[in-house]
Amino acid sequence: MRLKSFELAPQDIASVDVDALHALSLGVEWPHRPSDWDALRSLGHGIVALDAIGRVFGSAMWFPHGEDCATIGMVITTPRVQAHGGGRWMMDRLLEECGDRRLILNSTRAAYRLYVSLGFELQATVYQCQGYATPWAASVPGLAEDVEAIAPAGIGEVEALDAAAFGAARPRLMAHLAETAEIRGLRRDGRLVGYGMRRAFGRGCVIGPVVAESEEDAVKLVAALLVGLDGQFVRLDTRQPSGVLRTFLEAAGLRLFDTTKTLTRGAPLPPVEPGRPGIYGLAAHALS
Repeated sequence: MRLKSFELAPQDIASVDVDALHALSLGVEWPHRPSDWDALRSLGHGIVALDAIGRVFGSAMWFPHGEDCATIGMVITTPRVQAHGGGRWMMDRLLEECGDRRLILNSTRAAYRLYVSLGFELQATVYQCQGYATPWAASVPGLAEDVEAIAPAGIGEVEALDAAAFGAARPRLMAHLAETAEIRGLRRDGRLVGYGMRRAFGRGCVIGPVVAESEEDAVKLVAALLVGLDGQFVRLDTRQPSGVLRTFLEAAGLRLFDTTKTLTRGAPLPPVEPGRPGIYGLAAHALS
């Protein structure tokens, strides 16, 4: 890609110093730490746009989930590169790598028109809820009494439930989270009907994924995951526009901060409806 005074070339994101990627995300005020970048690079593939002296001007990644599905994320361009079509330049290369997979991404307002022009269709709004957790959130009597801790050895059962909700198996992500996250589960008649995870991310902690068969079950899982986080910064991204979960998050100190749009190409999102496993909390914008 040629700009007015220099050219940019694509390079494998795995070969770039993580501090350069961290500086790129800081430039657009994203919260990712160097360790968050490293985790994402271990889970997916991507490219960066470099100038002749190795400066990073953009990034884009994709994350395979089985053979037929992938999510796209970490698409960042500097304003100068964006003005010259840098986002499309990187997306064209990413889409070629993804092949015929069903694709899911969460778009900022600035990138929305680009994704629509590439054949992505709007599915839902993502509500980014965050703030400092209140002591009340984890102390409602009996709210989370049915929730149990799940050890890493139990990730296979979690993975099966996650696949039913997400619409594709995510074994690589589940294996990574089994090593890095605290996991809570909810059983009914001996059957796992919901799970939630929390892990360090950005300014504090992120809760997600959260999979459940109802908003009420999702609240139980989130309440259990908030235990011990009083006064700490916590984030949860959900596609629930209103209702029991959003009301609970607000009371727990996780207020609406921003929204993005979920778009897909190839197939719609699986529905989230009572009585079947659904995604009530995203793993991350890049991982959905």
